[in-house]
Amino acid sequence: MQIDTQSDPTSSAVPSTEKQKNLSKLLADELVEMGIVDAHSDEFGYVYATIPSNTINKVPVVCFCAHVDTAPDCSGLHVKPIVHSNYNGATIVLPDDNTQVLSPEKYPYLLEHIGQTIITASGNTLLGGDDKAGVAIIMELAKYLQQNPTIIHGDVRIVFTPDEEVGRGTDHLNMQKLGADFGYTLDGGALGSFEDETFSADAAIITINGVIAHPGDGKNKLVNAIKIAGEVLAALPKDGWSPETTDGRQGFVHPVSIEGLSEKATIELIVRDFDTNKLLDYEQQLKTIAEKVVQQYPKATMEFEVKEQYRNMKEVLDQFPQVEVNAREAYARVGVDFVKIPIRGGTDGSRLSFIGLPCANIFTGMQAIHSKKEWIGLRDMEKAIQVLVALVQVWEQKSVLENCAQNTNLHKI
Repeated sequence: MQIDTQSDPTSSAVPSTEKQKNLSKLLADELVEMGIVDAHSDEFGYVYATIPSNTINKVPVVCFCAHVDTAPDCSGLHVKPIVHSNYNGATIVLPDDNTQVLSPEKYPYLLEHIGQTIITASGNTLLGGDDKAGVAIIMELAKYLQQNPTIIHGDVRIVFTPDEEVGRGTDHLNMQKLGADFGYTLDGGALGSFEDETFSADAAIITINGVIAHPGDGKNKLVNAIKIAGEVLAALPKDGWSPETTDGRQGFVHPVSIEGLSEKATIELIVRDFDTNKLLDYEQQLKTIAEKVVQQYPKATMEFEVKEQYRNMKEVLDQFPQVEVNAREAYARVGVDFVKIPIRGGTDGSRLSFIGLPCANIFTGMQAIHSKKEWIGLRDMEKAIQVLVALVQVWEQKSVLENCAQNTNLHKI
């Protein structure tokens, strides 16, 4: 977790930060050392690898995916992970900044780790468990399968992506090279969680064009675009429609940036809902609110643009129930309760599902992500590894049963 891989939403480079490649190259080298001969990292920072099938049966190719970048929200430079063995349930004060406090009152999931090992950062940075925990889990899976050839499975693909945190995790992914049929991202939270549903997401951009004039001679001439933009934001609903006032399956409209000068100002917003059809309603309401404000200034004009970001992966996964069915079986085999929850956000799985790889999301244990209070329990990571080992076997065994049933039906014809 000490390799800084923070991505940068303002960068147009690919990947957005060159330092992400440092971890990608290291991972590829470690996979090769394990004996995975095709492991490599490419010029875009992706890592590809295959654990070859060791069964005579025809099995769908299953892919496991995690992202190497950490969030732009909080520094990932000089991370100092702290291992808390035999956690006793007490409040933890992080040593490098004593204002960063993890208390069971605020983070009750800590109490499920009494007597267990947890890992935190030191108070100055995030930990990077999102998603280096997912990376570590997949790497341990690869090592385990390489060392235990009696575990029977089909081809297992591994892919590590850059720039997931800035919404570009699949932009340069080579799907032909990946060659997988079904996938799972390792990018989830608490033990037992399984996610096959995300927000659908758009970006909305409102551009306000004012009229520039020297402020010393601005009477009846100057129309300040910054002030108009402020009025647009002030006109947004106060009792709903925002992340501050919604939860569960409620959608929201959220301003993420505002910039400009008196002559021109731009507001960028994100629009989210689990029901894709509702996005258009939100966007039309947003446009109407902005237009009403701008109409009060006859010399001002407004432009309104919407860009699609990602869609609810459930729209695809509902067509492939075996992704969930096989995961349920794997969870049960290792004694983990299966808890389906929707993601109030998106993952690489959202985009992967819509570009040909139906892809759900499996837990890693990460908590308080994107913050200096980020922490993770070793128990959860170990259980995730067990789930993956069981899952590759379930896919192989279910395929055998399906092939036998198909052959039986052919004999009856």
